[in-house]
Amino acid sequence: MTNLQSAVVLLSGGLDSATVLAIAKVAGYQVHAISFRYGQRHTFELSRAKQLAEAQQASSHVIVDINLAQFGGSALTSSDIAVPKHDNVDQIGSTIPVTYVPARNTVFLSLALAFAETLGARDIFIGVNALDYSGYPDCRPDYIAAFEKMANLATKAGVEGGHIRIHTPLIALTKAQIIARGLELGVDYSMTSSCYDPDPTTGNPCQRCDACLLRLRGFEQNGITDPVTLNPLR
Repeated sequence: MTNLQSAVVLLSGGLDSATVLAIAKVAGYQVHAISFRYGQRHTFELSRAKQLAEAQQASSHVIVDINLAQFGGSALTSSDIAVPKHDNVDQIGSTIPVTYVPARNTVFLSLALAFAETLGARDIFIGVNALDYSGYPDCRPDYIAAFEKMANLATKAGVEGGHIRIHTPLIALTKAQIIARGLELGVDYSMTSSCYDPDPTTGNPCQRCDACLLRLRGFEQNGITDPVTLNPLR
């Protein structure tokens, strides 16, 4: 692209979203990052998102405040529901886990869509994955396709012919493949935080929740140690 087109990138501060931010950048987009303080117990990820946005020279970064903890219903937004912990990745179940936050990606994508319209952007990037993930229904390809269709029906931009695209570059990749791609692009994974239940003081990962175990396996399959466990966060 000679004239940079704007794109909105959903940036949680985790491994996947950091990779997606780098992918959007190398594709030639002027990236605008959006993160959410939604009542999650792992708010430490937002400090990582801020660092990543600065390190990857995002054109802007906004943190949107919403409070899904008012509804609860998830281990990530309710102190009454414990985050599941396991000794190894093989113990992760096949059903939708209690870390699923009801309608979270629908809420996030809707707000990203509003942000994109104000920027005149037609492209939204999100790091959903349908392979090495926790089984969330709002990470599936058919969900993304349905949201993209809705976005083009429900917005001024879509109605006036400026087709809105939801990009999911990680959706068919394993965690190991995602990490390999990020390393090729120079992503500094020591700046990311994936843990659902990090230490509230240091932000260090528990290394036993689903997100931690899938991440650890991804690094192991690349023959390297997760830099966050090698050099704990401070």
